[in-house]
Amino acid sequence: MLVQLLGLYKLGVNQLPLRPDYHELDDFIEAQLAHHQDVLASRGIAARYEIDDMSPLGFFDRELVGSVVGNIIVNAIGFAREQIVISIGEEGGQLKITLNDDGPGYPAYLIERQTEYVQGINQGSGSTGLGLYFAAHIARLHVRNGMRGRIEIANGGVLGGAMFSIYLP
Repeated sequence: MLVQLLGLYKLGVNQLPLRPDYHELDDFIEAQLAHHQDVLASRGIAARYEIDDMSPLGFFDRELVGSVVGNIIVNAIGFAREQIVISIGEEGGQLKITLNDDGPGYPAYLIERQTEYVQGINQGSGSTGLGLYFAAHIARLHVRNGMRGRIEIANGGVLGGAMFSIYLP
């Protein structure tokens, strides 16, 4: 959480420069999953990814988007029962990276208030919503061809649990 707070501070004072470039999506996702492989294995959680053949490359800041995807993987590990799947494709002219787990899903209050992620500490879960707030800011930094990045959360998807998507132009 301290790293995220430092990141938010740097965002606020324009010291967190955006460095987008083209990246091979399979390499990017494999690196993210490899970073968490020991924890996934210790919890008995199978993680896989699917990439639309039409979307082999993405244009984004690898470090910033990697921090978002890494944080979402950590959260999914905490709630998934057995599986996590990351799907990558294109939707509406934007790269879409979706992480879906087979856990209980997001609380209704988070889904209902999509843009108001930081709402104080949830005493039951310890969640502050700061990770989603950070993710939303990083997504919005990505602007291209008149489009701005965004995030979306929902429940359901292929595994029935929480579903986090980041859209990048």
